[in-house]
Amino acid sequence: MSIVRALGVPSFLPPYLLEHLQRSGDARLQVCVRDTLLDDRHFRARGGTTRLPSPSAQRGQPARYIHSAEQQRTLPGRLVRREGQEETSDPAVDEAYRWLGATYRFFWEVFGRHSIDDRGMALLGTVHYGRHYENAFWDGSQMVFGDGDGEVFNRFTRSLEVVAHELTHGVIERDASLTYQGQSGALNESFADVFGSLVKQYDRGQTVEEADWLIGAELFTDRVNGRAMRSMSNPGSAYDDPLLGRDPQPGHMEDFVETQEDNGGVHINSGIPNRAFYLVATALGGYAWKEAGQLWYDALHDARLAQNDDFPSFAELTITIAGERPGSGNQLEQAVVDAWRTVGVVP
Repeated sequence: MSIVRALGVPSFLPPYLLEHLQRSGDARLQVCVRDTLLDDRHFRARGGTTRLPSPSAQRGQPARYIHSAEQQRTLPGRLVRREGQEETSDPAVDEAYRWLGATYRFFWEVFGRHSIDDRGMALLGTVHYGRHYENAFWDGSQMVFGDGDGEVFNRFTRSLEVVAHELTHGVIERDASLTYQGQSGALNESFADVFGSLVKQYDRGQTVEEADWLIGAELFTDRVNGRAMRSMSNPGSAYDDPLLGRDPQPGHMEDFVETQEDNGGVHINSGIPNRAFYLVATALGGYAWKEAGQLWYDALHDARLAQNDDFPSFAELTITIAGERPGSGNQLEQAVVDAWRTVGVVP
């Protein structure tokens, strides 16, 4: 069984939000959401089959290929921009190109990682997928971005952290292959949010105090009462809107959501480890990618991280790695213990 089929295809918007919109939206929105949910189910069953171009042979240099599906459902679509070419007149194409580059630059400059697989894997993105497609996803081979409906959701390439989130799913597949179900699936989603936020902070040169800690801040149109899809600093506060409902993410184990939907609540319960990371980063101060981000990255490809690890197992691993840091004293370890204790994972 391939990694992609074992995990399913992670998509950015959770099915529960789309299903709520399908119930509360007008006739046009209902059609948009219905088609999106059908596409999402198709890709979860299919996985990635796109043949990738040659990898980048030069470390530190990405190999980006942006295609347009031209509102069709064929992948990868027509090649419209490749590495080194000038900007086009299409904002979705240029955003995808720019943000894939920003994500590559972060992993290279901070962790010395040469693309998703550390071997120069080509970064393939398809924009304008489907007609009013309401999502973005990583299918095991490439990133795919919809244009949204223009009423509730903008195009999904507008948000740097959405692009970085989806690309990080590729990194997770290759380093940890966390099972996309239950608490291990929520850790999978949390890792993607953590590095999505760090890519944005690195690109903007922001400290932990300057960062907004929001995921998908540019996705909602002005009609929506919401700041973003998720808040890492205060899970459950990102949106509260008649069409979308209220952000259901918990920030503490007391509010952990038991559900069979959404692969056992992978998008909902990821708020708990998200907040734990935020607490570690803010306790340490400065730039989050330096200590907290390095710790989470080391944990991601540590041999002790099991595919089906739950929150307590992952918390124990991060505490152990923090304690193993040479010359860090107990400040880092104490920050990690305090964070997991605050969200109710560590007694």
